[in-house]
Amino acid sequence: MRQCYSEANFRLPGGFMRLMFFLASAAVALLAQDPPTPSETPATPPAAVPATPPAARPGAAEPQPYDKVITKEAKTKRGIVSVHQVKERYFFEIPKSQFGLEFLFNVRLAKTVAGVGNGGDQMASLVVKWELANEKVHLRQVNHSVAADPNSPIALAVAAANNSSILMTFPVAAFASDGAPVIDVGRLYTSDMPEFEIRRRLNATAADASRSYMESITPYPDNVEAEASLTYTRIQPAPGPTQIIVAGGMRPGSATVVVHYSLVKLPEHPMMPRLDDGRVGFFGTSRFDYSKEEQRAPRVNYISRWRLEKKNPELAVSEPVKPIIYYIDPATPMKWREWIKRGVEDWQPAFEAAGFRNAIQGKLAPSLEEVPDFSPDNVRYSVIRWMPSTIENAFGPHISDPRTGEILNANIQMYHNILNLQRDWYFLQVGPLDARAQKLPLPDDLMGRLLEFVVAHEVGHTLGFPHNMKASSMYPQKNVRDKNWVHTMGHTPSIMDYSRFNYVAQPEDGIALEDLIPRVGPYDVFATKWGYTPIPTAKTPDDEKSKLDEWAREQDKTPWLRFSTSGANGSDFGELTEAVGDADAIQSSAQGLKNLQRVQKMLLSATSTKNGEPYEDLAELYGRMLGQWSLEMNHVAAIIGGFSTQTKYVGQDGRLFVPVPKARQQMALEFLRDNALATPNWAIDPEILRRIEPTGVLNRIRNAQNGILANVMSTIRFNRLVEQEAVDGASAFTPADFLVGVRRAVWQELDLTNVKIDAYRRNLQRAYLDQVNGKVNGNGLGDERSFYRAELRTLRSRVMGALAHAPGRETQAHLEGVRDQIERILDPKFNAAGGGAAGPLLLFGISDADLCWPDYVISAN
Repeated sequence: MRQCYSEANFRLPGGFMRLMFFLASAAVALLAQDPPTPSETPATPPAAVPATPPAARPGAAEPQPYDKVITKEAKTKRGIVSVHQVKERYFFEIPKSQFGLEFLFNVRLAKTVAGVGNGGDQMASLVVKWELANEKVHLRQVNHSVAADPNSPIALAVAAANNSSILMTFPVAAFASDGAPVIDVGRLYTSDMPEFEIRRRLNATAADASRSYMESITPYPDNVEAEASLTYTRIQPAPGPTQIIVAGGMRPGSATVVVHYSLVKLPEHPMMPRLDDGRVGFFGTSRFDYSKEEQRAPRVNYISRWRLEKKNPELAVSEPVKPIIYYIDPATPMKWREWIKRGVEDWQPAFEAAGFRNAIQGKLAPSLEEVPDFSPDNVRYSVIRWMPSTIENAFGPHISDPRTGEILNANIQMYHNILNLQRDWYFLQVGPLDARAQKLPLPDDLMGRLLEFVVAHEVGHTLGFPHNMKASSMYPQKNVRDKNWVHTMGHTPSIMDYSRFNYVAQPEDGIALEDLIPRVGPYDVFATKWGYTPIPTAKTPDDEKSKLDEWAREQDKTPWLRFSTSGANGSDFGELTEAVGDADAIQSSAQGLKNLQRVQKMLLSATSTKNGEPYEDLAELYGRMLGQWSLEMNHVAAIIGGFSTQTKYVGQDGRLFVPVPKARQQMALEFLRDNALATPNWAIDPEILRRIEPTGVLNRIRNAQNGILANVMSTIRFNRLVEQEAVDGASAFTPADFLVGVRRAVWQELDLTNVKIDAYRRNLQRAYLDQVNGKVNGNGLGDERSFYRAELRTLRSRVMGALAHAPGRETQAHLEGVRDQIERILDPKFNAAGGGAAGPLLLFGISDADLCWPDYVISAN
């Protein structure tokens, strides 16, 4: 997921991505110093990393007497297995009772080197079981993706088609007096096993056995925690024409990482799972069940959730038998700890609605004196970690029992520079409404509240909730500016949306400062009730279906309880990231633009608070201000060719997909003409620009408008317009009308008596030709190519007419170039020789400064 903060959200239009690939290929010489992707590194076989002497390897020796292997000098720890350390060797003594049981094998980075991931990063999670076969012990991987009732005839066939793979085999070094086998387990943790994905995730080429070793293995009643130091190497790849940049991962040289392994026994009495429902958002686990009485093997989906059981089932609201506890990493700065605890416990009212009091708690991590076995890497503890990283992000993963969806552990990661991201977002979106944000840095009480919001979002992921991008479009737009509504309901129904701060609100609305920030909302309470409320009368998951269906249908009368629509495939204009009040994105973006114009006037004074410091904050915030403008304009673009949607099941009235009315699509295009494709003169301030760079504003505006234009003209959108006309007839906004509207918006000057086109508009018009060139001479199918060729012919005629009314030499030269460019695009002979596709595309570039807005979405939909 970068999701939330968790997911790297830079979705660009398909044509733009093809362009970027082209540019990457054309700039090989500039990229040679960066590491290639793992798939493009030399085919160096991974070196095994045996941590045990040759005599202990499979087939090397027969079992020895117990006291010859586990000698008097052995240091022994008892738990679910007994772990014996004999000098540098580690042995497992596995009770026979543990064979055949299923364990979750979780692999994480515990420590790493700069630039190679982060401590706490998840590597792999497998279900495994031990198997004793004569004088060998196999560790097998178990696959739960297919299943059948063990009492059904087909169960034998399913088992035969789903044999458990052997991950590693160990010779039995000795047998204990009760028959428990003893194995040298060191190579399990120090081998470069492909299933653990460490080498691939580090972008390494090999592991070095001579520089790798065990750190520790500690058993507990239900789990075994181990750590090993592994050294990986990466050789410098030979220069080649296909090298491209890889973000993260090793560069040539060595990296020693500490890997933490958790081997956790899955519950012997599995939790009764709850069936998934596409109308309510949950992560989950799935399998094909071949024993169902249907005419095909159905996919059975279970939601991911913690096991919560009431201490007193007779009470409507009871304490849980075992609460969900998140421990706050001791590396967390002191001043943020209480705010992080609040972020966890913001979910308590939602769980009370589901029948559980104090179900979720945040606690400071205990000292080793208080809890000797506590470790952030011990999978028995869920931890919120503070990561020393410049990544502007946070991440909320969890691990769960694949049999039932029961969540077993959460490991939230807060990267240090999330502070900077929150500062910038808050300043740019609602700075004009909060005097505390009009001088940087933000005060600690405000920054702490912003961290609380981030933590609550990430905790939501670890409770089983994915993003709900529909939420912010479910409130009527006028309500987002109503101080009483927002105080009661928030400005978005879900903290799991990417709806940051209420940029629609205006200073005159009088909205309380606390209400500018998202919080756990009505949808979140609804989803928690739906997923966690016990149904005591149900004995099987199927017994719950009628009650769950009844609860889900509350969405019919209360729109803000709805979840993102399955199968919408990006067509829903309201399922947007970074949007507020997108039920009417035209009006919301108009209000957001007013606030951005206020922000522009604040930029210089807000960032000039420390004498003797460079203008780094000014440059960063100026670039991100343009990014905010672009994303708000793209929210409006989503209306064109869009649908309003709702996930419905059989028995619910109405259609799932309803096209946006023609008049509203036309209004969206007109808004973009006036506010996105027109030059944003409000953002072009010499007092700012001459403090941050000698040149660049032309590129900044060009790149922002290029992105918006590429979004508006995306093939996916065009194809939806074609289909809307084919299905809905005269009520549809036709693709022909759409193309005429785009052309007129970009080429408005051609309608003037005295044609004058400035540098900003010339850039936009060249970008339009680049886009059309890709449509005409790319690999497009259907109507797009012929429709755009017709547009070019019309444009050529208009340009020829305008040349007679263009007195300025700059405009004349530009229009002559446009005329020639149109000829090249339309001339099949020229393009067959390669001239039409390559030349214009090179005009379209994006610099690093223009891509500095995290979670900035340019949607292709």
